[in-house]
Amino acid sequence: MSSRLPPRSPSSDPYLHTRRLTSRDRLLLSWLAEHYLLSTRQVAKALFPSGRSARLRLTLLHRIEAVDRFVDEAAADSTQYLYALGPLGLRLNRDAYRDPDNPAAKPPRSSRDRADRIVGSRKLRHLLGVNDFFTDLLAHARTDPRARLERWWSEQHATDAYGGAGVQPDGHGVWTVGDATVGFFLEHDNGTEPLGRVLAKLRAYERVTEFGPRYPVLFWVPSRGRERNLLDALAGTSAAMPMATAVHGTNPAGPVWTLTSDPDRRRHLHELPSDHGPYAATNPNRFVRRDPEPGTEQVTHTPL
Repeated sequence: MSSRLPPRSPSSDPYLHTRRLTSRDRLLLSWLAEHYLLSTRQVAKALFPSGRSARLRLTLLHRIEAVDRFVDEAAADSTQYLYALGPLGLRLNRDAYRDPDNPAAKPPRSSRDRADRIVGSRKLRHLLGVNDFFTDLLAHARTDPRARLERWWSEQHATDAYGGAGVQPDGHGVWTVGDATVGFFLEHDNGTEPLGRVLAKLRAYERVTEFGPRYPVLFWVPSRGRERNLLDALAGTSAAMPMATAVHGTNPAGPVWTLTSDPDRRRHLHELPSDHGPYAATNPNRFVRRDPEPGTEQVTHTPL
């Protein structure tokens, strides 16, 4: 990809604008630290009452070097930017995940180096697709006071937590609606892998259930045809964890999920079976639902 970010003159005081950051700004920066990048549209639907208010705030955050931005060359809308951590954002999130293509690579020399790695990543469109799934859940939660995205982990974070079993999910989340709480592993499918390769991933998820949670594996697929083929391939498969399919472009919180064990109806995400696993040393990442700490509540409409 040809886009690169132009050099910017450094501030005399790198923390000068920290006091201008709101709790919503800091939440956004923490997301960019873990999930690499978000589009204008994703930021708007997850955090703002309108696209205009999101663009105004993001322009300010760019001006104070909290975020970097570059044009999304694949988007039809010329106002659509992709945002990554800027110099200030990276200083405030020093444990940010580094390189989407090679997590073991040397840390970047600067926020610009980190952003350039993301811009040039072969995973760029896939990253955006995964982040679209989770920001859709956040957008839904802003319309339903009973709903909350309790956990949103990136591929690297989820792999660090559960990789001992060999899993490498595209994301991991915990979704609550009322009294129902569902953990899940996301497999964001673009239809480019043979089905045999997709199905081979199930063995590692099976191993997770031996010591940890029995979360549904969600196959988020690009078309009804791909979904039918996947359901046919999974028919009769016996597994300890639930498996469910749904199609890109639908509301992932809604009644769009087909369980492979019950293919004749579609369910809401919070209706899928889920087990957080044992309270044991083998399951250190077991989810325990708690009231949110002050300052971490689900963000709703807030002024600029």
